[in-house]
Amino acid sequence: MRNILESTLVSLDGIYAGAAISRFAEYRDDEAYMRDGLDQALSCDALLMGRTTYENFTKIWPRRTDPWADRINAMPKYVFSSTLEKADWNNATIVRGDVVTEVTKLKQQEGHNLLIYGHGILGETLLKHHLLDALSLLIFPLVLGQGKQRFRQDETATLKLVATKSFSKGIVKLTYGLHS
Repeated sequence: MRNILESTLVSLDGIYAGAAISRFAEYRDDEAYMRDGLDQALSCDALLMGRTTYENFTKIWPRRTDPWADRINAMPKYVFSSTLEKADWNNATIVRGDVVTEVTKLKQQEGHNLLIYGHGILGETLLKHHLLDALSLLIFPLVLGQGKQRFRQDETATLKLVATKSFSKGIVKLTYGLHS
């Protein structure tokens, strides 16, 4: 059975989405951070994402020209959406129907891990139904003060710290295993 890993970039104040996160791009020149992202992508067979993430990522990843982007662009991508009309990004498949059922089927297949970047409705659903196996928070040394918070009211989980890593630009990666 494959595991599902969520990797989310957050500010020190827990912001993961909104206009202010554009400041995260200032940290892309950290070679160790880029290598870590590539290594994580190489250890996974496919990406899982919702419509919003898919639409945002198609504006970013296909234009990048680094080994991490090459891997992301080549990977199979499962896009969970009831409204997306088409998925033109390389190796993207729209998945309709019950998210829990469809993700459970993907988890039961042979192969390597499945990767989610960010935490939207898909991540919330998988967390609620105990389908996430690991959560990596890449904490950027910024206090943004505005945007969407990573954890929301009524969202609960028991976490066990399994790894820590720090990067030269002050980014800290905390990886947790999730327990039901």
